[in-house]
Parts: sequence; C-alpha cells; structure tokens
Amino acid sequence: MAASEAPPPRPHSHAPPPLTLRQERGRRRRSHSNGAIAARLAARAPGPSAMAAPAGGQRQQDLDFQGFLRRVDDITNLLQGLNSTDPAVKEKAIAETEKRLHDQETSKDEETKTTVNRTVINTRASDMANAEAVNADVFLATLEKDAKERAKQRRRNERLANALKEKGNDAFRKGDYVIAIQRYTEGLEKLKDKQELYTNRAQAYLKMHEYEKAIADCEWALKCNEKCIKAYFLMGKAHLALKHYSDSRQCYEKILQIDPQKESLFKDCMKEVNLEEKRMKDEERAMKEVESGKLAALSIKELLQKLDRPDQNILYYTGGIRLLTGAMKGCTEQTLFRTNNGFSILKDNEIVRRGFCAERKNTAEVDLSVSLLILWQAVCAGNDENQHLLLTHTDVNAQLPKLLSSGVLEIQKETLALISLYSEHENGRRLLVRHQDLTKWLQILMTFVNSTDARASSAMNILSDLTEEEGFKTQCRVMFATVVLPLFAQLLTSAKLVNQAALAHCIGIMGNLCADVVIRMQMAESKECWQACLKLVDECFDVRTLKYQGCLFAVLGLMMNLLLESNAIIQDFAVHISGRCMSLLGDKDGRIVTRAIGVLSRILPASSLAVEEVVKEGVVKKMIKFLKAGGEITSSYGIKTLSICTRSNRQAQEDLVKSDKRFSVLLKLLDSKNEMIVGNAAFCLGQCLAVPGAAMSLLNSSVVMILLKHAGGDATRTSVQENAAIALGKLCVAEPRHIFQLRKLNGLAILNSSMKYVHSI
Repeated sequence: MAASEAPPPRPHSHAPPPLTLRQERGRRRRSHSNGAIAARLAARAPGPSAMAAPAGGQRQQDLDFQGFLRRVDDITNLLQGLNSTDPAVKEKAIAETEKRLHDQETSKDEETKTTVNRTVINTRASDMANAEAVNADVFLATLEKDAKERAKQRRRNERLANALKEKGNDAFRKGDYVIAIQRYTEGLEKLKDKQELYTNRAQAYLKMHEYEKAIADCEWALKCNEKCIKAYFLMGKAHLALKHYSDSRQCYEKILQIDPQKESLFKDCMKEVNLEEKRMKDEERAMKEVESGKLAALSIKELLQKLDRPDQNILYYTGGIRLLTGAMKGCTEQTLFRTNNGFSILKDNEIVRRGFCAERKNTAEVDLSVSLLILWQAVCAGNDENQHLLLTHTDVNAQLPKLLSSGVLEIQKETLALISLYSEHENGRRLLVRHQDLTKWLQILMTFVNSTDARASSAMNILSDLTEEEGFKTQCRVMFATVVLPLFAQLLTSAKLVNQAALAHCIGIMGNLCADVVIRMQMAESKECWQACLKLVDECFDVRTLKYQGCLFAVLGLMMNLLLESNAIIQDFAVHISGRCMSLLGDKDGRIVTRAIGVLSRILPASSLAVEEVVKEGVVKKMIKFLKAGGEITSSYGIKTLSICTRSNRQAQEDLVKSDKRFSVLLKLLDSKNEMIVGNAAFCLGQCLAVPGAAMSLLNSSVVMILLKHAGGDATRTSVQENAAIALGKLCVAEPRHIFQLRKLNGLAILNSSMKYVHSI
C-alpha cells in the first residue's frame, strides 16, 4: 500500500469526530431546522420595546431589561451549540432548545387561562408581533450568511489539508514517519472529516509499530467513509501485529464484501494471518515442550549453544551441524531452531561463515557447506516462517547462485534440493521471486541439461515451477536475448551430447515462457533459434529413438508457440519449416503428426511459396486422410491447413474435390460442435465450388440445410455465419438447382443477404 493518500490514526479524545459527506448534508439540514427553532426562541424572548415598565417604576424596568439581555445570551449560547461540530455539544443544545420551547408553550397555555388584567401588555400585542417577525428575518439572514462563510472556510481548509497531506506523503516516502504523522495531524486540525488523512496516518503508525493508534485512525476513517478498503486493510495489518487473528480476518472479509474483485488481495491477506497464527502456535507448543523438560527439545538448545562456541576447528562445527540435522524430527524442533537463533550460525560464527562463503572451497569447507545445506532442508521443509528467514539472510541470499554455479557436484545437488523446497509451493516461489535476483537463474539452471545425473531433472523441475510466476518471466527478459537465447541454441544443436530427457523438458519450459509476449518476440526474431530448431528436427528424424521423440515433440510445440508471431525471419524460414513438417506426417507417433499439422496450419499463411510446395507434395490428400480418422485437435489443425491451401491455390481446390468424393469429409466437419472447424470447412467448400462439377455433386446431399442453419444464426461467431452464407451463395450460383431446395426451406431471404458476401470476393 503506497502512502499516496496520507495515513490516519485514531483522533485524540479532544478531537471532534469527523463527518461524512452524507452526515455533513444532514448537519446542514439540521442547522437550518435548528436555526428555525432558535428563531422561534428569539422571537418569543421579549425585546426592550415589549418590556414597558409597569407602575412599579424605573427599577422594575431595569430588572426587566437585564432579564432580556440574559435571555439573549442564553439564545446565543444555544445557537452556538446548535452549530457546533461536536455531536455531543450539538445534541445537548437541541435538547435544551426543545425543552425551552415546550416550557414556553406550557406557559402560554396557562396565560390564556388566567383572568388577571394584562392591559398594559395586551395593548402592545401588535408591536410584539412586528418585533417577532423582524427578529426572525434577521436571524435567518444571519444563518444564511454564516452558512456561506462556513462553506468558504471549508474550501480554504480543504486546500490547506491537501497541502499538508502531500507534505506528509513526502515525509512518509523518505521514511520520516514522525514528521509524516505531524503533517497528517495538522491536516486533520484543518479538516477533521478527511478520510485520507486518517488512513495515511494509520499507515505511518504501522511503520512506527504503534498499532493501537493505527486501529483508532482506521476506525475514524471508516466514520468518514464506511466502505474505505484501505482502512480495513491497514486495520487488519494492525490487528495481526497485535496477534488479534480473528479481528484481522474480519477486516479482510470486509474488503471482499465491499469489492468482490479484491479476491486475490483477500486470499493473500488471509494466508498471511494463517501463517502468522500457525507460527505463534508452533512457538507456544515448542516452549511448553522445553518447559516440560522433554529431551528432544532440550537437545536442540544444547546443540545450538555448543555450535556457538568460538574458535573451534571447522570439523567441530561440521559435526555439530550434522548432529543438529539428525535432531530435526518435526515442526517443534524446527521452531526451537528458529526461536533459539539457529539462523545466526552464519552471522555470529566467523569460521562457519568464511567456510560457507569461500569461492574456492577446500575439502573441509565443502563438507561444511553440504552439511549446512542439508540442515536447512531439514529446518525449512514444510515451514514457511523458516523458509522466509533463511532466504532473507544476507549471506544465504548472495551465495545461492554461486553455489549453483560452483561445479562441485555435492554442493550443487544439495543446493538444488534446498531450492526445490521453495519452488514446489506457491509461497516458496513468491519468496524466491521477491528476495532473489532471478535474472541469471534461467541461464544457470539451463546449464544442468549437460548433466547426466539427477541434477538435470531437479534443475528442470525448478525451472518449470518458476515459470508459473509472472515475476520470474519479467526478470528473465533482462538477459534473455543476449545470454539465454545463445545458450539455448547451443543446447539444441548439441542434442546428442546432452541429457535428452532434460533437453526435452527444457524446450517445453521455453515454450511455456513464450506465454510472455516480450520473450516470445525475442525468440521469434532470432535466426539462430530457428536454425537450431530445424537442426534438432533433422537429428530427431534421423535417430528416431524414444528420448529423441520427446525432444521432437517439444520442439514442435515450441515452434507452434513462436508462430503466433509474424515477422520477416519467419517468412524466410517458412518453406524449410513446412518441408520438415511434411516429412513428419508419416511418423508412427500420432502426437508428432498432430503437432506437425499444427505447425503447418500456422506457418503456411506466412508464405505463398510454402503453400505451393506443400500442395505439390500432396498435402491436400494427406489432410483428407487425417480428417477422416483424426480427433478434434487434429481435425482443427487439418481443416485450417486445407482452408489456407484452397484459398489461393487452384491445384489445392482440384485436389480436394478429387480426394473428398461428394464432399463427405467436409459435410461431416460442417456438423461439428467446434465452430472453428465449421467455419474453416465452410470456407474450404466455398473455395472448391469454383471447380467444374463440384456443386453438381452435392445435389442430393443435405448441404443446403446445413449451410442455411449456420448462415441463419445458429453459429455464434460472425465469421462462421459469413463463411456459411458465402458457400451457400456460391453453391446456388454454381448450380441453380440448389435454389429449389432453398425455397423448400424458406431460405431465399438468407441467400439474398449472402449475395453481398459473394460479390465481395
């Protein structure tokens, strides 16, 4: 959460509660209403003109005038209370006003029942009425003026509060949270109902570990805006820090209720709460076992204390680390390792640290490093908190890439095993992406294809797992064209010298990386990459062993992905690529054949010369053969290949008419549930109707009804409707007798509408 909108804390007890926009409007309406009430009070308060001195004399007149002034002060105080921004003061003023009005009404009723002579007052009744009217008008005018002044003042305060918020944000970005809090607080003094100031101050309080204040500010922010997601997010963080797990979950659940689109954020937050709660429970359980005197728990602490002894022989530390590894039986021991500063072995012990970080290790240092790697596997297996602590350790973070490249078999093996603990799970992968610079990892792990042992498989599994993370793909872009692609091309051209199973896996991984547009473009524009792919196809075609079949299958899949791009390099290689695919159509492995057809369907649109070559080699007849027996994927690729060939090649059109007697294959495809197949089949049929006799061969078929169904709107894709309409129009033009069938089906209107497509061809 960036501090773009300043954080807020719970206001101090003396700060009045902020008002939402809706509450502010209500306040203004009540203010107007309250003003009317106060006007009534003011009008009923007898003014000096109504206080004519009775026969008692000047003294009584002075007393009456003083009483009048006191009433004016009382009404002024009530008016101030009614306009207060403090709800408590305002409510008290409203109650007092209503009480006074009630008392005056009661007094008035009693006066009407009194028979005492009020001649002096009564004679001035008209004067009192006039005074009341004047007082009310003046009072309302004063209220209106006051409202305008308040609006003007609020706009001024809004500008000041925004300026202070930006100053607070600037301090927050610099890490000066104390100053940030001061600026946000000053902003709230100008505008007490500005939600952003509360949430921004809460964010600053979180940085200062003042969690209660952060929660208080979030609560005030929610009074300003009850649907403020940031307030719930920050409050959830604060509750989590205070170990209020249930409250934290409730805050995050509120986020999802307010905006269901925040599901990803919600899941991440809930996962964090669950992990933190599990960590605390693990530590509590571990402490109980230590306190109960369990031998296994005590042994962890004792072993760590022994390893903490300085200036021992390196073999002493290696032996101690192995004993410690053997003591790791489960979660309790892993927790005790963590709570007893087990991860400080590297930091606090210079001999261990020097041996682990040495670039050229002697035998003893290799044994020490291997022992540490095995220990960390035991400590981190299934333990998210330990995985996080290990990966954020400065020395471990820096050494992992170096250990992978060390060339020492045992070190590489155990390093790969340790990294696998992370890559196999989502949390671990995210830790790697967040805390490791993975720009070189693709290059380093790809080199293990040269290994003939289990390291190759481990490295490829890690790479395969990492490709699931977008952050990994983003980091791979940095060195992909300059480092990774040359290495990959070298591996493809050295297929006989490397681990073929690992190479096949590696090719598949590169195919997955092509989901990233930037990476795919870089590969598709690499001439060396295409040359290496074709060389591998040739080698696999010649050798035909099971291992090579895996490489061939993978490289065809990679080529299909790369052919989602269109560029000059692809056009230059189109004839070579299509030629290799034609040679693979006779392979006994159906998976290879299907992918070869898939490559054809994507490469042929890039080159008319490639189309001519494959037509000469009998591609149409072969496609018809596969379409008769193939499954949906093969049919999809096959009919697309035919549609490309028949679009511009007369020989292909004639070959299709000869190979598919009475268009039985195309009619079958037109009944497919796959609209892509239907659309391409209709397109092929429309192209082939230009061949003499083709339309006549369909006279006794159901072709009109099928095309009419698709053209009439059964198909959801517009392109399918258009292709069917065009084929229907061409059919009736080529053989008018089909119009009789069309009339029976009441399809002339559709035919007429389809003619515009026919004329556009």
